Amino acid sequence: MTAPTRFSAAGPAPQPPAPDARSSAELIRAEGPVLAHNYHPLPVVVARAEGVWVEDVEGRRYLDMLAGYSALNFGHRHPALVEAAHRQLDQVTLTSRAFHNDRLAGFAEGLAALTGMDMVLPMNTGAEAVESGIKVARKWAYDVKGVAPDQATIVVAADNFHGRTTTLVSFSTDPVARAGYGPYTPGFRVVPYNDLAALEAAVDETTAAVLIEPIQGEAGVLIPDDGYLTGVRELTRRAGCLFIADEIQSGLGRTGRTLAVEHESVVPDVLLLGKALGGGIVPVSAVVARRDVLEVLHPGEHGSTFGGNPLAAAVGSAVIDLLSTGEYQRRAAELGEVLRAGLAGLTGKGVTGFRARGLWAGVDVDPALGTGREISERLMREGVLVKDTHGSTVRLAPPLTITEDELSSAIEALGRVLGE
Repeated sequence: MTAPTRFSAAGPAPQPPAPDARSSAELIRAEGPVLAHNYHPLPVVVARAEGVWVEDVEGRRYLDMLAGYSALNFGHRHPALVEAAHRQLDQVTLTSRAFHNDRLAGFAEGLAALTGMDMVLPMNTGAEAVESGIKVARKWAYDVKGVAPDQATIVVAADNFHGRTTTLVSFSTDPVARAGYGPYTPGFRVVPYNDLAALEAAVDETTAAVLIEPIQGEAGVLIPDDGYLTGVRELTRRAGCLFIADEIQSGLGRTGRTLAVEHESVVPDVLLLGKALGGGIVPVSAVVARRDVLEVLHPGEHGSTFGGNPLAAAVGSAVIDLLSTGEYQRRAAELGEVLRAGLAGLTGKGVTGFRARGLWAGVDVDPALGTGREISERLMREGVLVKDTHGSTVRLAPPLTITEDELSSAIEALGRVLGE
């Protein structure tokens, strides 16, 4: 048999593109005519980043207190993650799932061990993980539970945020995310968050799953009452349906535990993970579940060209290695106390209330002092980047690598902005 040909690039090595010499203002203006206006970013143009700091085109530095909505739990360009990506770029980046690759088994083994689950379905974005979780739950309901064809229902919570696909906005209660995208996908029942009685009333013999966020991030970091997650677990077990926990924002160290459900020692049937799983380098998400749940999928019934690609698996494995030490979970828990104390000191001084768990907080600002957007813009001028959510609420979610001094300086900046 003839050995496979070894290919090499011909000609000189390609040169990287020249940096764009335009100013921040010029680049922002240039986006307007050519980019869809689906976001309203703060007027800062990031050109470089490392750790918890980013730098704009003009060289101004900012403390990143958003961390890519938790995609950057380990900071920008964490050395171990960058090294893993560089090493894999020199080997192979994509095979599709038409073939096996040498990084996928280790990634799946590591993620299953980290979460205490059996099997992994690798995907790319958080929305893909949620969509896949919904498909798996429906397939399980028909194949295992015996629900009549096309009759499966899924119970979700009001004020949820699970993504922006047409199916996911079908059960959103946010009119900005939902309006104008009908007709909507049927099969979902919406109940108030943190209300076990309403949840129990909505569950019946057609229920495939209950899908909730252990902490509702987009809604303003809403933390349920103690015992709520335990109640959801007990209710779903009695009803013979699945408990799906969307930990795409709350998981992987953010709340001081590997998973937010661990605060109540709850083990769901299905976990949805994403954001931090790609280390801020590549999009990586996954459905992680019991074997009897994920084994309802058979070849050809679900897939993703990029899901489980070697580059994603290499970076994801490096993320798992970081979390396996427990260091980042401990940092989030310890620095979370500093965050809580700082916000408590601002309560009554422009802060009307806050909710925090680990290094994650939703801060309600007195509306008389400005909207969340206005507070975010003022903080930007102080060299601190945050992002507003509904009304006058600002979210704080710094990288878990932040130091106590850096965290304290951000809280002091918030105090100055509120005192203006």
